[in-house]
Amino acid sequence: MKLFTLIPARYGSTRLPGKALAQILGKPLIQWVYERAAQVPGVEGLYVATDDERIRDCVESFGGKAIMTRADHSSGSDRLAEAADRLGLAPCDLVLNIQGDQVVFPPRLVSQLAGRLQTDCSALMVTPVKRLTDPEAAQDPNVVKVVFDHRGRALYFSRSPLPYWRDGERPFFFKHIGIYAYRAGFLREFVSLPPGRWEEAEKLEQLRALEYGYPIHVVETTADTLEVDTPEDLARVEAYLKKV
Repeated sequence: MKLFTLIPARYGSTRLPGKALAQILGKPLIQWVYERAAQVPGVEGLYVATDDERIRDCVESFGGKAIMTRADHSSGSDRLAEAADRLGLAPCDLVLNIQGDQVVFPPRLVSQLAGRLQTDCSALMVTPVKRLTDPEAAQDPNVVKVVFDHRGRALYFSRSPLPYWRDGERPFFFKHIGIYAYRAGFLREFVSLPPGRWEEAEKLEQLRALEYGYPIHVVETTADTLEVDTPEDLARVEAYLKKV
């Protein structure tokens, strides 16, 4: 059982085209992500999976590894599944999926996700969640909420506030953080499934696993990530990195 970190990065971002190459404090965004991912212990291989030669060339220019994938993938998971096939990963190997725009994330948390797969043979897919008490953030459809059972298995993910606190004076929620760990065999199975009804409604790919009866284990954390989707996010991340 080997551990691989794969970073999906496409050039054609809708809100910020070419954001993987956007400069943050003198370094391209993808380099910040790659260098932080390199801090995760026990990883056999670290690759950026991309559809664009400009991103590949950028990664290789700072000493990183990149693997070319098709340009017609509809999701990061599809891109990672192709990369896993090109790398010849065995079904039991573990894949860490770190988004190509997650400039700030805790490497120790990513390691915890892999640890869950290594110690729990029933786990196929693991993702982190963070307790959220800000009602305004809970109303934000860009902040994905999740509810889970007492065994730490997700029941549902939603862009709506979830759950609805009918009588609660101090409601709380759990924010989903978009980092995943999978078994390579399950990743291939996952991308072979047709999109699900609730996935289509919410535009949340992880719901496909739940709709087809596959468990998603959650790991609770107090840490968080900073992602870049807009020019405003770039400025926010740059301001944060200047302070650390």
